[in-house]
Amino acid sequence: MTAILSNLQATRAAIAQAARAAQRNVTDVSLLAVSKTFSAMAVREAYSGGQTAFGENYLQEALEKIDALRDLPLEWHFIGPIQSNKTRAIAESFAWVHSVDRLKIAERLSAQRPSNLPPLNICLQVNVSEEESKSGVTPEEALPLAQQLVNLPHIRLRGLMTIPAPVAGEMEQRAPFARMRMLLEKLNSQGMSLDTLSMGMSHDYPAAIREGATIVRIGTAIFGQRGKNFA
Repeated sequence: MTAILSNLQATRAAIAQAARAAQRNVTDVSLLAVSKTFSAMAVREAYSGGQTAFGENYLQEALEKIDALRDLPLEWHFIGPIQSNKTRAIAESFAWVHSVDRLKIAERLSAQRPSNLPPLNICLQVNVSEEESKSGVTPEEALPLAQQLVNLPHIRLRGLMTIPAPVAGEMEQRAPFARMRMLLEKLNSQGMSLDTLSMGMSHDYPAAIREGATIVRIGTAIFGQRGKNFA
């Protein structure tokens, strides 16, 4: 068994253990394998182990991989910052976008989503730790922006995404994820039907699962330390 396949198996087992500890159904937590900076060959190897959903941050790199892997039934998620001049390619090539934090970007994705494709699944990125260096709306800005996004055609607002400030200790890690869970509940109490919390990465996903994560974004624990070999 290769390192990627072994890591994938171990990651799935750890996700299942965290879900059981949280008294949640294991099938309620999806694994998004973050393949940014790793080759198309690495993605193909992970697919051979049953992984079909992959997350990418860098558009040009992602488009090259998408093209190289068209023979596989993969689901591509864009999880990086979005520039206005990149929205068309994102709208045309991805099934999910996790990093929407401006109405203008959502409007462009909506207008540029091809009519022959299903609605583009959208997560609203929330800067839950309110770090100046990170993208995302503040928790207070999430509701008014979400209320605008739900009315746009060709996209479907599914929920929220966050990358909290790194902290040590599971209880400390759980605090921002708990705020995200409560924020999703608040949005749903305003008549929305959101079902997605995209939160938790290689270093903190067990804490995220305990607080309701439905998608965990894991790269290093599967593929190893990141390199610069874009292929």
